[in-house]
Amino acid sequence: MQPFTPKQIVRLLDKYVIGQHEAKKAVAIALRNRWRRQQVPAELQDEIAPKNIIMIGPTGVGKTEIARRLARLAQAPFLKVEASKYTEVGYVGRDVESMIRDLTELAVNMVKEEEKVRVERRAREVAEERLLDLLLPPPPRPPAEEPARASDGEGGVPVAAESRTDTREKIRRFLKEGRLDERFVELEVADRKIPVVEIFSGSGMEEMDVQIKDMFGNLFPKKTKRRKVKVPEAMEMLVQEEAQRLIDMDRVTKEALDRVQHSGIIFLDELDKVAGREHASGPDVSREGVQRDLLPIVEGSTVNTKYGMVRTDHILFIAAGASHVAKPSDLIPELQGRFPIRVELNSLTAEDFVRILTEPENALLRQYVEMMKTEGVELEVEEAAIRRIADLAQEVNAEAEDIGARRLYTLMERLLEDISFEAPERKGERIVVDAAYVDGKLDQLVRDQDLSRYIL
Repeated sequence: MQPFTPKQIVRLLDKYVIGQHEAKKAVAIALRNRWRRQQVPAELQDEIAPKNIIMIGPTGVGKTEIARRLARLAQAPFLKVEASKYTEVGYVGRDVESMIRDLTELAVNMVKEEEKVRVERRAREVAEERLLDLLLPPPPRPPAEEPARASDGEGGVPVAAESRTDTREKIRRFLKEGRLDERFVELEVADRKIPVVEIFSGSGMEEMDVQIKDMFGNLFPKKTKRRKVKVPEAMEMLVQEEAQRLIDMDRVTKEALDRVQHSGIIFLDELDKVAGREHASGPDVSREGVQRDLLPIVEGSTVNTKYGMVRTDHILFIAAGASHVAKPSDLIPELQGRFPIRVELNSLTAEDFVRILTEPENALLRQYVEMMKTEGVELEVEEAAIRRIADLAQEVNAEAEDIGARRLYTLMERLLEDISFEAPERKGERIVVDAAYVDGKLDQLVRDQDLSRYIL
């Protein structure tokens, strides 16, 4: 983990998320505390628990984006889950422990991809030799009385044994120059089809489901099939195959488990949906039960995964919810105590919308401009038009449901619908979107309340 300071973390988050300084500050401190924990004496490290966070705010203000970008900065395994899809043990639904298994699977894949990059050079060298063997097969063992001869792989010109090395190097050169790209070779690849076994698993049975499917996958002998592919595709297939052989899966698993336990981040969305106390039967019957099932995971427990046991003591949990009806205080006291940091995210204003459209590295306007460039169309949106889009977004959010920055997506799609449709026929044109164009496309739609509720 790179030891970013809290101020550096906030500055990096500012590139993608507008405003919400308090939330950025809270997650920056939480991330820095992980690094601090690793520097304290070993006997104290296990005693320092992560300070889990609850983000409170309406949808579309940046809660998920802050957590996702934080995980990328930390190069940490990150999983976003909805609390509402879990049910109390005994009901049909997902077991809360499955989030740890999912996080572990993600971590294993993450480390495996890193290992692939590390061994790629060696894998490419081995794959090149195998491809050369396909292009220039070794000569058949000659009878004792005949001199050694070889074929060029085409069934045509014979090649003297002593010149085989020269021929191989010549083919290697052609391969690197791309002169063999249109040639086909025949490869033997694994046939990945395995018998379909449907497992009807209830709550708490996901691990058994995975294990049974793995067992059936390993039980039957691996079949292979022959495929005829072009040389570049064959090269990539061989590189992937060799990389898999070079990767030490024991090392990958050990590293992945370590990352999950010490760097893992779980974003627990919609926590407010299970925050209500039980006062009635029906669909809400297991709300408090879900909280009680979540409690040991957040507190710190050991979960069995197919890669080994995973301790959750130092996984960082970032919970989020709009909290329109249920508040964090409606959580059971034990769970409240495990989320000591509460931050409120503000609703977005027209000024925020202007900044969202223009400032971030992945700014929405930039995305549309770049997409139009692919059609040969130069799209320019004037400053007054940007301001008008932001004002309309705030107006619709105020009068209809407040969905934050996501409102900009609906407005921009509606605004540029005709331009996107006609773009292939308008190659070479420069299209300017001004405030009058925005009003012409959106003003009446915004004013008509009944229509805007359906369309915007």
